[in-house]
Amino acid sequence: MFSNVPEVKLGIIAVSRDCFPISLSKARREAIVKAYGKGLYECPVTVENETDALKALDDVTKAGCNALVVFLGNFGPETPETLIAQKFCGPVMYTSAAEGDGDLINGRGDAYCGMLNCSYNLGMRHISAYIPDYPCVTASEAAAQIREFVPIARAVIGVKNLKIITFGPRPQDFFACNAPIKGLYELGVEIEENSELDLLVSYKEHAGDKRIDSVVADMAKELGMSGNNYPELLPRMAQFELTLMDWAEGHKGARKYVAFADKCWPAFPKQFGFEPCYVNSRLASRGIPVSCEVDIYGALSEYIGSCVTEDAVTLLDINNSVPASLYEKEIKGKYQYKLTDTFMGFHCGNTPSCKMCSDRAVKYQLIQNRLLENGGTPDFTRGTLEGDIAASKITFYRLQCDSEGVLRSYVAQGEVLPVRTGSFGGIGVFAIPEMGRFYRYALIQNRFPHHGAVAFSHCGKTLFEVMKYLGIKNIDYNRPAGTLYCTENPFS
Repeated sequence: MFSNVPEVKLGIIAVSRDCFPISLSKARREAIVKAYGKGLYECPVTVENETDALKALDDVTKAGCNALVVFLGNFGPETPETLIAQKFCGPVMYTSAAEGDGDLINGRGDAYCGMLNCSYNLGMRHISAYIPDYPCVTASEAAAQIREFVPIARAVIGVKNLKIITFGPRPQDFFACNAPIKGLYELGVEIEENSELDLLVSYKEHAGDKRIDSVVADMAKELGMSGNNYPELLPRMAQFELTLMDWAEGHKGARKYVAFADKCWPAFPKQFGFEPCYVNSRLASRGIPVSCEVDIYGALSEYIGSCVTEDAVTLLDINNSVPASLYEKEIKGKYQYKLTDTFMGFHCGNTPSCKMCSDRAVKYQLIQNRLLENGGTPDFTRGTLEGDIAASKITFYRLQCDSEGVLRSYVAQGEVLPVRTGSFGGIGVFAIPEMGRFYRYALIQNRFPHHGAVAFSHCGKTLFEVMKYLGIKNIDYNRPAGTLYCTENPFS
């Protein structure tokens, strides 16, 4: 299902300072591998010096590892252990051994001390690495830390091998989607920018494609009888889906993974004959985000979430407040949220059907219908996937490059409430603790755009670590009551 996200092949290398028993590192490494189970390659080379480091790197490379755990079974050799991360082409985690059986003569490893010097040396070499919250652990604890590292590694590998393909300039008067691409290159992301005309030409070349019928059948199956309001529209949308998939395959170039950022209005529906939202939702469900309104950093944010969760994600507007009447009737007293903790997340219809309530259906874009069809019988403004978003735990997050070229992000956990919105589009009632303060002192204060990525689980811890690994120094979150933001007035 998710062929567009990496498969992590993890290896572990133990290191040992030559004035400590090498047997400590070997035995403790073996215990971790046993506790972890299948899926962790055990490098047989225990690294004591630089030559050993090169041998170990050669071994894990031949084994196909694309992520590493460097394990300090004792104090560890400072230069060789950091050279491993410097020369390895994938993400690296460092952890170390807690003392074991009580023998503090020949069985003492001093890895607690060694981790300090390891971190110091990584810093001197400007090397990024993942270090868990408490990196001095038993074998079973180390195994648990490594499992937490896997989705972090998957996201980092994905970002470093990603190409974002765009079609069209950002819409006029829509500064939310304008951002310097400088930050992409700093992250290692490649970008290919195209015009809408390029996409239209390719779409027309797919007319009569023999695969259209099978895609139409798959769409009809997904939508069901109640959701397939415009069966005559499906061939157009299937043709577009094939256009994007073929473009992705033909334009990956040297990269392994792809995300799209497409211009979807105002010219698109009139020229293509439909709204692209439902097709965008289908690709997102396969781990290929197609962000709305040429939101490049929105596409990147969605892709990171796909890698972390191996599940469908979406991109939504932080859109409108919840009416007090709806709050009083459906939320107050039932859930532990204030009115200002709630808001509605909305987009025209790009959320994957698997994350929506059962009555979701292909409809028409009301706002575009007003603008482009004078509010008449919808024709080319059809193609949105609309309905309420299903109740779920969520993580709302974004990675953004600001006007100064500085990368910044935010991560906040909450939920979609099982409350009917009574509105249009793909929409849901969201609740995030202390959202009102977060909205003012993080999102507004730090000038984030209104688009946010949504992962349908509580994965804030992992996303926070991914952002740190990528070198993001400004990471906002929804601070609890009593913990002030930098610009929050303490006298309010």
